[in-house]
Amino acid sequence: MIEFIKQTVLPQFGLHCANASISTLGNGHINQTFLVSDDAKKIVLQQINTQIFTQPHLVVSNAARISQHLSAKQQQQDYSLQVVRPVATVAGDLYVDFKEQGFWRAIDYLEHSHTIELVTQTEQAEVAAYAFGHFAAALSDMPSTNIDDVITNFLNLPERMQQLTDAVNDDAYSRLNTCQEWAAFALSQTALLTQLAEFERLLPQRICHNDTKINNMLFDKRDMSSMAIIDLDTCMAGYLMYDFGDMVRAFCSPEPEDSIHLTEVYARPEIISTATMAYVDALDGVITPLEKQSLWLGIKAMTLMLGVRFLTDYLKGDGYFAIKYPLHNLDRAKNQLTIYQSLLKQEPQLIKLFD
Repeated sequence: MIEFIKQTVLPQFGLHCANASISTLGNGHINQTFLVSDDAKKIVLQQINTQIFTQPHLVVSNAARISQHLSAKQQQQDYSLQVVRPVATVAGDLYVDFKEQGFWRAIDYLEHSHTIELVTQTEQAEVAAYAFGHFAAALSDMPSTNIDDVITNFLNLPERMQQLTDAVNDDAYSRLNTCQEWAAFALSQTALLTQLAEFERLLPQRICHNDTKINNMLFDKRDMSSMAIIDLDTCMAGYLMYDFGDMVRAFCSPEPEDSIHLTEVYARPEIISTATMAYVDALDGVITPLEKQSLWLGIKAMTLMLGVRFLTDYLKGDGYFAIKYPLHNLDRAKNQLTIYQSLLKQEPQLIKLFD
């Protein structure tokens, strides 16, 4: 792979392969990402997973449109974060498609950037939540029709529950005996589907990030302030409650999302409270009262949804999420469903944050 990148991919983006340094970057489940530098410049190079993103050119064009919009906001002094911009090929294109050898694109590398994988302090949650809210506010006047859907029904919990039901019924890999109780619990949460449907009929659709994990917000390592929102691959029309919910889901546990120490996995109320205040503050003047009320449902929905997705992938043979060992997706599912259970236990107190 490295030799192919050096000899074939890098020249397309104007880098000199003889002097290039290449290292893997990040912990993404889907795409392969590399940090590449030569004597003149440094870029982030990415091979897009075309099994997941079946129309990868839409991923690239969406990101370019969002980058242009945010750049304009930045010039108007309405957006204070840095903007990650696409890097064109020497031919002036935003990607290069080698067919069987991959679909490749490049984006800016931001000096002094730093990512974290786990929120350990309330200050980190506050900084990141405000940044994600600021990102959403900056996109609030961009018509959602300007962005193409890249994955159909990506954040559709009823569809995800049906996929789990089908995987349970098929049990194609004879794995159900290892997770039957977890699957039954997940599939019992049908009341949430009714609540979500009621809200979705009334909420405005906005351009959403759809992958608001803590490692998709770059900190400036010099002072740990917010620097940029990255990974725009799943930006699509949607609802703020899901962006917020995925963010809080990713922030709130003191353990990584694949931790097997389930007694230590829970939703930290102080993190949820801090993230809520910062996110809503960043969206002041944009978010509607009903959208604020919906945020609590978003936390529950996104936590349950990811648990369902991990469990479905496990039952179907691990074809979507990259795994490091045979039970990895099962462990991830147990982890997320444990957070969901913690949210349910704390609901009477936490729901007051969203009045």
